[in-house]
Amino acid sequence: MQSQIVPNSGDYPYVTASETNNSVATYVNYDMEQIEEGNSIMIGGKTLVITYQESDYFSNDSHNLACYVKNEKGKSKEIQLFLVSALYKNLKPKYSWGDSISKKKIQKDIFFLPVTSDGEIDWNFMQNLISAESRLAIRGVIKWKDSIGNISQNDV
Repeated sequence: MQSQIVPNSGDYPYVTASETNNSVATYVNYDMEQIEEGNSIMIGGKTLVITYQESDYFSNDSHNLACYVKNEKGKSKEIQLFLVSALYKNLKPKYSWGDSISKKKIQKDIFFLPVTSDGEIDWNFMQNLISAESRLAIRGVIKWKDSIGNISQNDV
């Protein structure tokens, strides 16, 4: 597939196992039978880069894994981002280039998520936590931007 890719030739993200730009190398059009459905988590099989892919995309490597949440409550962007963090925290110490993750291996892996008092996955907690973290990050950027605006040209 890589040899057939023409950079910036289409509308769909071409996702690699790179840590930069949310793993999107370029945008392409390609064989639609090979497209991965968006609103999913992509795991770079050899590099263990884990990203949330909002849009449908093409993956550059058969070792990459596309993971989909089955429960409708878990399909929001915020929850997917929480899951990216949980997966990374639990899987990164376990896998390496020499012992890369695979579809078979990940099905046996266990990682922990917040649960309600009755033992069900707490989708609301994940949603609220990531939403709150996002608001705090935006507030921090605004505060930083405002402080930059107070710098005179003589200070630069």
